[in-house]
Amino acid sequence: MTQISFYLFEKSAERQVESACRLCRKILNQHPHIWWYCPDLALQTELDEKLWTFDSLSFIPHGIHQPNNAVCISEQLPPSNDWIVFNFNNHALELTQDFRHIIEIIENNETAKQIGREKFKQYRRLGIEARTFKL
Repeated sequence: MTQISFYLFEKSAERQVESACRLCRKILNQHPHIWWYCPDLALQTELDEKLWTFDSLSFIPHGIHQPNNAVCISEQLPPSNDWIVFNFNNHALELTQDFRHIIEIIENNETAKQIGREKFKQYRRLGIEARTFKL
């Protein structure tokens, strides 16, 4: 069964982009395939640039539309269920059974929190109980 994890920033002003990079680095120690589903082309570029610069001591192999890298940034969903999917879309993913783990990062602002609440409700309607980590 698919796992859904919400990372909710309640006090920190950290942006979704920075937290995604830090969380990605941590997950890559345990799982070699991470897919960043991101339909917004400007955000794709920002994510790509942040992965180059967020940590001067280590490099995370990544690319836009390059599924052979450890991290693939794409407006398409991954071709197989071997990926952990970071959802940078404003909607819950409907085909949850196609993925091992879906990660939702919710920034500490009212717009992001409202989008997060709607995603949480949608996953619940699909019969999936999401885990929430408050940061």
